[in-house]
Amino acid sequence: MCTVVVSIDPSAEIPLIVVGVRDEFTDRPWVPPAAHWPESGPGLIGGRDLRAGGTWLAVDPGARRVGALLNGLGVLAPEEGRRSRGDLPLLAAAGGEPAESDLGHYDPFHLLRADPAGARLWHWDGITLERDDLPPGTHMIVNSGWERGAENERVAFFRPLFAKAGRPTELDGPWEEWRELATGAGVPAEDPRTMIVHHELPDGRTFGSGSVTLLALAPDGVRYDFTAAPRDPGAFREIRTE
Repeated sequence: MCTVVVSIDPSAEIPLIVVGVRDEFTDRPWVPPAAHWPESGPGLIGGRDLRAGGTWLAVDPGARRVGALLNGLGVLAPEEGRRSRGDLPLLAAAGGEPAESDLGHYDPFHLLRADPAGARLWHWDGITLERDDLPPGTHMIVNSGWERGAENERVAFFRPLFAKAGRPTELDGPWEEWRELATGAGVPAEDPRTMIVHHELPDGRTFGSGSVTLLALAPDGVRYDFTAAPRDPGAFREIRTE
């Protein structure tokens, strides 16, 4: 996943809204969100990566908690003993947190754990684990980390738009504005501000945005919308969480 938006408003009827755009090689197999990991915790839901078995984003509807992962920058783990980072969102959604003593097997990452009470972000660069608690407001996390300035063109363009988006007061309320922004707001793939990417590589492979998740977490429930058509705001479908 290469872009995560986290909107936190503790006083709102829906305190937490999360948008996640997953970027990956298009030939990497996966299946849509469902309860794929009964052994990792009852009720964990997310899309499953079929190559490594993990996920990029997982939700525990009962706990109103989400875990999401982005690849980070830094020192890669040794080839021998390297683990897939796809188990980390499951850990976070189940209420756990990464232990620095165990992270030498993982390539760099940014890991989000969030619920209506707040959000925490861990950063592993292959050497050091750091932690941030996100304050109320609208935040964007990309591969370089939690971007708070205007240096990143994507963040500089989209963060104000997400911050101004109307916040529904009910889980089944109007989400059209959020869906439009989550699917890139029409910014073309060749624009450096784009949130929905598409790259044709010299070896013939394609790297791009393959899916978008839109989550709303409230004390009384979870809304989980998902689409595998990342530029179509009308293609979202609601994932059953009960």
